[in-house]
Amino acid sequence: MQYVSGGVAANPGVQADPLDMSQVFRMIVATALETLPATAVSVGHRATRCATEEPHPSRERDISPQTPPELSVRRSRLGARARRRRRASHERDLTMTDLATAPEGELQHQLEQYRVELTGYCYRMLGSGFDAEDAVQDTMVRAWRSIDKFEGRSSLRSWLYRIATNVCLTMLEGRGRRARPMDFGSAGTPEPSSLGEPQGEATWLQPVPDAMVVPTGGDPADVAVARESIRLAFVAALQHLPARQRGVLILREVLQWSAAETAELLGTSVASVNSALQRARATLAERDLTTSEGPQVVGADQQSLLDRYSQAFERYDIEAMVVLLHEDVVLSMPPYALWLQGPVHVATWWAGPGAECRDSRLLPITANGMPGFGQYRPRAGGGHEAWALQVLELSGDRIVGLNSFLDTSTLFPQFGLPLTLD
Repeated sequence: MQYVSGGVAANPGVQADPLDMSQVFRMIVATALETLPATAVSVGHRATRCATEEPHPSRERDISPQTPPELSVRRSRLGARARRRRRASHERDLTMTDLATAPEGELQHQLEQYRVELTGYCYRMLGSGFDAEDAVQDTMVRAWRSIDKFEGRSSLRSWLYRIATNVCLTMLEGRGRRARPMDFGSAGTPEPSSLGEPQGEATWLQPVPDAMVVPTGGDPADVAVARESIRLAFVAALQHLPARQRGVLILREVLQWSAAETAELLGTSVASVNSALQRARATLAERDLTTSEGPQVVGADQQSLLDRYSQAFERYDIEAMVVLLHEDVVLSMPPYALWLQGPVHVATWWAGPGAECRDSRLLPITANGMPGFGQYRPRAGGGHEAWALQVLELSGDRIVGLNSFLDTSTLFPQFGLPLTLD
């Protein structure tokens, strides 16, 4: 079975495109404008800084604690240059006058171009693709209704992120954090009695389709970082942080906003942002929740691994599947809290309670920057019905994580999968 990955991996052999002279000129103008008083005459209505912008009280020296290597989200020079170009592009958003006079279709286009990246941001904050969609839709509605109040003192993108952040913080009030089964205790035993009762949807970190949260067509390094920062392990680690610390960490270390930009968005000071970032890093370090694993890029060897797994699973050849497992492999099955560790326990489950998965069919998907499959079990009367969304975590030529999400009635439509197969 050919696995189709929506991912674009960073290619170390690809060189960043050199800046053209118009880009250099814009950067020079932007730098010059920042040295002028707030009352200076702007250079056209698309100038980088609004002529009437007031200096923000957070114009303190941007001193951030050095990011520990084990907690850093890797960024190549290629990606850094792309972010500078992208930031310059975003600063050329429509101004207040443009937005006030723009036709309805143009205004909708200006808002919609940020939907995917905003959904990715909200997913990292909330841990659910459905909640993220709701948050972004709320953000768009609020922006549409308040567009006449947009003063043009920041870019449209920054304004939308401010609205989205407030929406997420409100949604998180009084909520428990979303988790993975591994957060609830030690590994269980491969017996039906260990399964327990299913927990509510709000308990669990949910998978999300890459296409919904990873912008395409951008710099390969940026796409790789976006895909890495939606991995289940990383998003689960974020859920251990208080909401505002979570937002600071995402803005600073994933989206690479400066401390001053983050402070302005949150309505606080640079010192407060740096303090929150330091506490967030310390929390992740204390819990050994790191972001040290690299992005999951499906190369030729791992494509072969996926093909061998899917073929063995459809044959339900347990011996052939076990060969592909890492010695520390983990199997989890939300909405159940049970999780198993080690090839022996996983194989025992497959041969016992999981035996009804024999003669299943698999359709490839991409979720959370990782490969996976929609699994369909045989249905009484013929055909197959949706059973689980499998998200696989790989390490080299072995499978280290088998995440089987069983809420197929909601997840399969979100991933564009049918609920039945003939």
